[in-house]
Amino acid sequence: MSAHGTAGRAADGQQGAGDLAPRAREVAQDEVVDLARDLIRIDTSNPGDGSGPGERAAAEHVAALLHEVGLQPEYVEGFPGRGNVVLRIPGDERGTAERGALLLHGHLDVVPARAADWSVDPFAGEIADDCLWGRGAVDMKDMDAMLLAVVRDLARTGQKPPRDLVVAFLADEEAAGVQGAEWLVHHRPDLFEGVTEAVSEVGGFSVDLDGRRAYLLQTAEKGLAWLRLVAHGRAGHGSQVGTDNAVTRLCAAVARIGEHEWPVEYTATVRQFLQGVSEITGVAFDERDPSALLATLGTTARWVGATLQNTANPTVLEAGYKHNVIPGTASALVDCRYLPGRQEELLATIRELAGERVDVETVNESVALETDFAVPLVDRMRDALEAEDPGAAVLPYCLAGGTDNKSFSHLGVRGYGFAPLRLPAGMDFAGMFHGVDERVPLDALRFGVRVLQRFVATC
Repeated sequence: MSAHGTAGRAADGQQGAGDLAPRAREVAQDEVVDLARDLIRIDTSNPGDGSGPGERAAAEHVAALLHEVGLQPEYVEGFPGRGNVVLRIPGDERGTAERGALLLHGHLDVVPARAADWSVDPFAGEIADDCLWGRGAVDMKDMDAMLLAVVRDLARTGQKPPRDLVVAFLADEEAAGVQGAEWLVHHRPDLFEGVTEAVSEVGGFSVDLDGRRAYLLQTAEKGLAWLRLVAHGRAGHGSQVGTDNAVTRLCAAVARIGEHEWPVEYTATVRQFLQGVSEITGVAFDERDPSALLATLGTTARWVGATLQNTANPTVLEAGYKHNVIPGTASALVDCRYLPGRQEELLATIRELAGERVDVETVNESVALETDFAVPLVDRMRDALEAEDPGAAVLPYCLAGGTDNKSFSHLGVRGYGFAPLRLPAGMDFAGMFHGVDERVPLDALRFGVRVLQRFVATC
């Protein structure tokens, strides 16, 4: 199906607030694939230890695209090479006074990709099978490109949004935003003055539920606690009897934590989501055993299943420096994610499981979020989706991971995940995040632009 044909039908059938002339809508659709492709070709891998190439090249590229249509973004670096681009677009003064400004944000960094594991070059931006392939295709240079297409179209057409928009392209999200959103919140809060709500990644994508398409709109996300365990023992010769071995003590602690069964709990968002899935599929929501209901979600069940409980996954072990030397200390890293309101409970459990002579240190932490689904901003998202995909359902859901909305919450900003993509049934979208052969359908990118155009015109 051509972009022209898709846009034409949507425009013909949906008139009123948020609609644009068909050709104006098509211009943004026409360029979104190239915008995403060019961003993928700029390697912004973020290993989390400061050794990556940084985001400067991508941020300068984004700034140039905005300058090209007459906009005046600000380029900001809190750390060398870690580029951020922030733009404010004045909207209707009355709307801004009533609702505050709206933040639209995306991150420019990506997790590393091992080329040998991929069937294509992860940074070539190849197009095959009607999809754009490459690292960042879904996390989240697709959304970056959609935002760029919509914002550039606003500048070209002179359309004024109903409230002030702040548009931000950020560094370091894949390392909890320490050198990106978090730094900006603490050092440049003026850039986000008056912002009350934010929209970013990992929401608005479709899943197939018993033959009916449903879009999952992210209204909550689990909190993050990256912990380091440090076990202490007696250093000595490897030939000695090991009665006080730090490695043994660490391994026992890691095993207890990794094998711990966390209780299932239903937050308000997760409960509402599962009730909605039950209504659509006809499968009962059994709180004691939700496995049958989760099975209706296909590959998305992995994401949703992780939002039913706290999690703690050991990820790195470090000990020793020579085969015949017993080290005095041994350490491990544990990735913990907790439900809203369950941070202290999680940390207390980890300390208990770690046991004696094992210190529990916090490497990084960020808050859990949960916000309302029944609000006007969500209504605008739903309206935009339903205008492009009539009859589809829209459900709230909780993200097992995290986004830069955590950082912006410290400014009192309510964050949502809304990067709209209409996906083919059966596509393992959840597996694309940080996975091998990451890709996004070209038609989904164009669909996302149309939805975001409608949303921005009525937000």
